[in-house]
Amino acid sequence: MTKAELITSVSEQAEVTKVVAEKTVKAFIDSVTAALKSGDKLSLVGFGTFSTAKRAARKGQNPQTGKKIDIPAATVPKFKPGKTLKEAVNVAPKKKK
Repeated sequence: MTKAELITSVSEQAEVTKVVAEKTVKAFIDSVTAALKSGDKLSLVGFGTFSTAKRAARKGQNPQTGKKIDIPAATVPKFKPGKTLKEAVNVAPKKKK
């Protein structure tokens, strides 16, 4: 699903215009980004938790040239799905008798 498809889906489900849905999706993304930037964790019960993790500096290799490179330390975003989301997505196939 693309961002445009998400906006359309939100618009239809919330019964609002696409303009309002786009502002809402943008505000959500901006809020999550701001929280993670400031080092906070964002928990949406049942859906999941957005957080950050520190990735240590390490050695790497350019796959095209084979040259060794230094990869700097970084802070990266993480998402851990909640129980309700996991259960909704994990639809087991029906067993044949």
